[in-house]
Amino acid sequence: MSVMPDFSLSYLTAPKMHPSEVLRIAAKTGYKAIGIRILPAAPGGEYFPLIENPHELPGILNTMQETGISICDLEMIRLNADFDVNQLKGFFEVGAKLKAKHILVAGDDADTSRLSDSYEKLCEACAPYDLTADLEFMPWTEIKSIKDAYKVIQGANNPSNAGIIIDSLHFTRSDSNISDIAKIPNHLFHYAQICDASGTKPATDAELISDARTNRLLPGEGGIDLKSIFTSISPNMPISIEIPNARQSQMSPTAWAQLCMDATKNFYKNIL
Repeated sequence: MSVMPDFSLSYLTAPKMHPSEVLRIAAKTGYKAIGIRILPAAPGGEYFPLIENPHELPGILNTMQETGISICDLEMIRLNADFDVNQLKGFFEVGAKLKAKHILVAGDDADTSRLSDSYEKLCEACAPYDLTADLEFMPWTEIKSIKDAYKVIQGANNPSNAGIIIDSLHFTRSDSNISDIAKIPNHLFHYAQICDASGTKPATDAELISDARTNRLLPGEGGIDLKSIFTSISPNMPISIEIPNARQSQMSPTAWAQLCMDATKNFYKNIL
């Protein structure tokens, strides 16, 4: 690895704001892209209702042009037992208008065959919009590890726009190993997510979820072997900086985004 990757400002690092505001923060603090959550992560969860309010799109597109900041990923689609891809046309259309690249996808269906079938349908439906469907494995979901994610893709007949997200927190907290990365075709890795965390794995799913949503640490503050993870993936891959932490409420969104960027750049300077 010899070149600093491009960095994207994850939704959870700058949540609950208008996308145009996040775009301006990203431009001020050295990011190349941002993530936008246009569907909630869970029923009743926070998101920006862009599908429901398409009149917001022109302003966001203007801000993208003014700042030069692009959209890395759209959050999020959950593959559950009741998944219906026909309900997602508006999601795909917004993604295409934003020229987004990737969709963050979670798997909640315990029926592995149906889960792969739903994923195959999702990939087929979003491909005409030039979107990849990137599975984020999380130890409390039905896609618990990087190996599980690859099995879903194989069961879906290896769609051309399939993908897997390596989130350093979930990677470390799941049944995933550095050796697993080399066993998966490199073209499935489109972007990754970075943060640090305590070296002690929480004992329950509730604690895992709480840690992931409110207690991620800046690179270098925790016990994750970030060097092994991020030297095992393509150096050209965009890196989404995802560091939600209670401390961010005590700072301005711009100051927190800058702190996260500076810590991540310092980590990369040490491994380049």
